[in-house]
Amino acid sequence: MEWRKFNGQKIHIPIEEMVDSVIQKEKNLGHRLKICIGSDSQVKGKTTEFATVIVFLREKKGGFMYFCNEKTNAKMSIKERMIREVSSSVQLAYQLCPILDRHQVELEVHADINTDPSFKSNVALKDAMGYILGMGFVFKAKPDAFASSYCADRLVQ
Repeated sequence: MEWRKFNGQKIHIPIEEMVDSVIQKEKNLGHRLKICIGSDSQVKGKTTEFATVIVFLREKKGGFMYFCNEKTNAKMSIKERMIREVSSSVQLAYQLCPILDRHQVELEVHADINTDPSFKSNVALKDAMGYILGMGFVFKAKPDAFASSYCADRLVQ
């Protein structure tokens, strides 16, 4: 996967190394961090584009993010697409866990799934919640899932 900063600049080292160095830099500046990971997708014709983000929140001092995109031509139901989004976020969270644990940084996994049953994405809510919580992560869904609903959403439109 090719990771980038929000300004489009490519990251040329493994994302684990980048996250580790960013956390160390922010700690040295006296910032307390929380990380939120989320994914979103958009179907455009026969192509589905996914975006996954790592949002770094500085306590009372704003934040910044890194992201990657992926495209597929595989046909998916809405539930499959929602679970694939969640799977991307969970895999990344699992990958970064040792670093976050070492630095004692809080982590949330955000799902772009509506808690209101009148929305199509709700069909995946129970599965997504079970998957994220079952992996031991803090789960957030809409309207509290800003990493997926706002940050990742901007990168697939």
